[in-house]
Amino acid sequence: MNIILLGPPGAGKGTQAQKLVEERGMVQLSTGDMLRAARTSGTEMGNKVAAIMDSGELVTDEIVIGLIEEQLNTATGNGFIFDGFPRTLGQADALGELLASHGQSLDAVIELAVNDDVLVERILNRAKEAVAAGGTARADDNEESLKVRLMEYYKKTSPLIGYYYAKGDLKSVDGLGAIEEVAAEISTVLGG
Repeated sequence: MNIILLGPPGAGKGTQAQKLVEERGMVQLSTGDMLRAARTSGTEMGNKVAAIMDSGELVTDEIVIGLIEEQLNTATGNGFIFDGFPRTLGQADALGELLASHGQSLDAVIELAVNDDVLVERILNRAKEAVAAGGTARADDNEESLKVRLMEYYKKTSPLIGYYYAKGDLKSVDGLGAIEEVAAEISTVLGG
């Protein structure tokens, strides 16, 4: 089973993906993690990624698709969770073509739906709790940065919601529930 988790920054995609990895044996493909791993791998692709990232440029869709294809060819598990990819309509088309070329398909696109004001409040509270516990908050866990990150998400990624809805793949769950409640809703979407 191959799925995409969609939702704005802080909606809990990583948390839910980790639960699916633990409970269903799926493989999480986080583009951020893949880029960081490629950068330090010493492979030809890794050296290309490092050079682009070091120059401050954005990694091209072609490179990200190449990294995902490497994972499709080598990783084993009970399907893939695409986390942080696709981010654009072009990437969505490329992912569909890539899966088809490997004899696979996308089984579900799960949107973690949130109320932005509640989401911002939740992330700011998480940052305060981290500091109060003697830890540190993420540098971008402040109201201004969060609003910028949300705006970027809505400009670039929200068209995917309509795209996958039109294809009949989109399922929406309440991303603001307790972790276990959200996990139960996702499990229901995936057929138990």
